[in-house]
Amino acid sequence: MKNLIRFDWALKRLLRNKANHKILEGLMSELLNEDITIINILESPALSLSNVEGNQETEDDKFNRVDLLVENSKKELTIIEIQNRSEYDYFHRILYGTSKLISEYLKLGEPYEKVRKVYSINIIYFNLGQGEDYIYHGRTDFEGMHKHDKLLLSEKQKTEFHKNEPAQIFPEYYIIKVNCFDDYAKNTLDEWIYYLKNDEIKDEFRAKGLAEASKAEGKAEGKAEIAKKCLQKGMSITDINELTGLSKEDIEKLK
Repeated sequence: MKNLIRFDWALKRLLRNKANHKILEGLMSELLNEDITIINILESPALSLSNVEGNQETEDDKFNRVDLLVENSKKELTIIEIQNRSEYDYFHRILYGTSKLISEYLKLGEPYEKVRKVYSINIIYFNLGQGEDYIYHGRTDFEGMHKHDKLLLSEKQKTEFHKNEPAQIFPEYYIIKVNCFDDYAKNTLDEWIYYLKNDEIKDEFRAKGLAEASKAEGKAEGKAEIAKKCLQKGMSITDINELTGLSKEDIEKLK
């Protein structure tokens, strides 16, 4: 794998760029196994990337810094986290993140049926829990304790909520343990995992969004090389920003 810190930064920058919706849509479509259309990349006060006290409702409230918050055409919300630092309580973190998001997007006085569907996609580069797989999917199902039947929605609820089962209302969680992938791409989703692990897109890969990712990466790397040369020549960050279009923060990191 190439330098993990550099790729982590580059990937976050790539996915956050609103011009790269097709890339993010490709990743989400392959993972959720349906065609996803992104209509907005959001930054709410409680989910801001900046470390400011305004993110906290009380002195004891936790900062909730997420890498990416996305709204799709069905008004569903998706949190995408890319994490390379091991966190013992990461399960608790993703639970907190979804809970916070649900409460943030339900306005005071609105009925509970207005609760947004939330997906939490976690791309991690450390060993979390115990398990042999590299992709895990968590959802909420209700099973009878005596008859062991699955609790479903009533016909009226199905009509009102446009859902078939409670699990479609509750948050869903995806954990991608990148380091556990064996580098053998058996399907298009695996092609994405291969890219996330190796920072490489093979010519034969056909997963949604990867072609756009390859083009965007090439452009970004070209700008980065120009910026590095400009830094070596002593040009100011402001001038390099105007020349390349890279943010001042990104240029600072290239130093």
